[in-house]
Amino acid sequence: MRTASGLPPTHTALICVALPGLAISGESGQLSGRGLDGFYRGGRRLLSRCQVRVAGREPLAVQARMTAADSARFVGTLRLSPATGPDPDVVVERTRCADGTERIVFRNAALRHLRLPLEVALSTDLAELGAIASGAAGPELPATVRDSGLRWTTTSAAACVTADPPPADALASAGLLRWELDLPPSGAAVVELRVRADGAAPLRAVGHASSRPLAPARAAGDDPRVAPLLQAAVADLQALLLRDPAHPSDTYLAAGAPWRCGMAPADALAAARMALPLGTRLAAGTLRALARTQLPGPGPGTGMIPGPRRDAGPLLPPGCTGTEATLLFPVLLAEARRWGLPEQETEELLPAAERCLTWLRTTVADGTYLSDPQPAGPARCETQAQAYRAALLGADLLDACARPGATELREWAGALRSAFRTGFWIDDHGGGRPAAALAPDGRPVPHLGSAAVHLLDTGLLGSGRFAPGLLDKVQTEHLARLLGGPAMDAGWGLRGLGSKEAAHNPFGHRSGAVRVHESALAVAGLAAAGYEREAAGLLTGLLEAADHFGHRLPEMFGGEQRSAGSAPLPHPAACRPAATAAASVVLMLTAIAGIRPDAPAGTVILRPVSSAPLGELGLTGLRVAGAPFAVRVSRLGLAMVEEAADGLQLGV
Repeated sequence: MRTASGLPPTHTALICVALPGLAISGESGQLSGRGLDGFYRGGRRLLSRCQVRVAGREPLAVQARMTAADSARFVGTLRLSPATGPDPDVVVERTRCADGTERIVFRNAALRHLRLPLEVALSTDLAELGAIASGAAGPELPATVRDSGLRWTTTSAAACVTADPPPADALASAGLLRWELDLPPSGAAVVELRVRADGAAPLRAVGHASSRPLAPARAAGDDPRVAPLLQAAVADLQALLLRDPAHPSDTYLAAGAPWRCGMAPADALAAARMALPLGTRLAAGTLRALARTQLPGPGPGTGMIPGPRRDAGPLLPPGCTGTEATLLFPVLLAEARRWGLPEQETEELLPAAERCLTWLRTTVADGTYLSDPQPAGPARCETQAQAYRAALLGADLLDACARPGATELREWAGALRSAFRTGFWIDDHGGGRPAAALAPDGRPVPHLGSAAVHLLDTGLLGSGRFAPGLLDKVQTEHLARLLGGPAMDAGWGLRGLGSKEAAHNPFGHRSGAVRVHESALAVAGLAAAGYEREAAGLLTGLLEAADHFGHRLPEMFGGEQRSAGSAPLPHPAACRPAATAAASVVLMLTAIAGIRPDAPAGTVILRPVSSAPLGELGLTGLRVAGAPFAVRVSRLGLAMVEEAADGLQLGV
């Protein structure tokens, strides 16, 4: 049972990720054994307490910062001789890595020789992350001395810590390792700790393999924020990679750390889609892994990709992420083909995409709208947009591969478009808005939220064309104005629910917090539809927010209105890193550059945002048609290809 205090907060934690390894630390650098502190592997905490004392005193923390997606550095000082003045005598530097290693360096800053007793207190509960999150973790376990360290065991797990150099003394009853440090003036001593699941090999993260599925893209240009932001995003995506246990060659993205370190189908597909400019290997691995989970027939769920329910806020019942994943599957396959997925892999995955599209046709049957959850849930605005996009891109894919069924999909999509423009549009004095949903009895649910951005996300067809939208031109213009207005734009990004809505809560994860994924979809969709001012406003807000988060955007943060001198408020339960947030950076920058590939046709179209909101922007290390691709956008909004595959032509 979850404790009254809820999830342990993560907003001040430094989270090192190289899945399946995690290391979560507070800003002091000491692992206290409280909250989420610890080294983890595969969702189990191997070490919860690692406290350093020199001459009986803890170092005074002076700095804590991430040095990479998988490592953090902590610096502390000690003043051991008050009679010598206010200056510290010893500097303690700790480098902690998600692979289970910690390197501690002690430097003598004094002018005299120092002999220092060092103690490191270690313990663990070997608890599962879910139990820690719910407040059900057990007590610390007794330790035994083993080799050059300590060991802990339960009936189901065991862990050990070894030290180099070996300690002079080890006290299992107190969980202590002891050394005597001998430091001459300006001298240093190093102690390295290694945390392992007992009997396990050293951790090798998927993203650290020699053959990585994501290209190391880089950005440069007038805006100094884009380079570190893209670099951090790509590093976070690498850190969140997982392998399918039964098929190790297939990789996909975990949803985020620390709470969602496993497969979440809708998030994995959405992140792989936004990361297509980094190559198609991640998309292929994600699609293969999820194709194996499709529900077999017969039955109404045949072809569906299972997924859990997801809270939709206070105004709608929980939605089904399985519906979203099933609709995303053919979209990702169709767009991956445009970015350069080999025809052989397309053919391999096509039957699974066809089963998703058959599920869509069977589920809507003679109706128009797709309810979620089935069978008697509301018809959500975003579900109609996702189903419409799946139908159009799925039909395009079927035609390209000479498979039947495209005509029926386009006919249903046309009927949905006609019905949606009248049935889902709510007229008012401001020009109207799309309903968030239609209730099962047909009543419109009128609140304005960020889910409406899916209406702008129409998907990429052949020849660099975007699919026509569900809304007409006038309705799209009204929606763009609403998304760019102060009720939705917090100045840092798009609120999940408009600030004028009765249920608005700036920290509500579906009712007012800024969600980075949907903000990025808005930037890309508005830019593609020609609403550059609104797109630029949301983009620059997110860039400014990223500066306050150390260039590592969380999945969400507080939706308080931005004001002079203010900073975005962290959400205490947000994942950081999060796959969709990291991939959103790739989406936004490539949308500003206007890259629209059609690898089967051997062309790529560049249609950058003409106002050049980031000034000059260069993107290198992308991949189109299986080869490196680089583009530069000038301050005048003109784009030039600087590197591309042989034979790839610039389309019109």
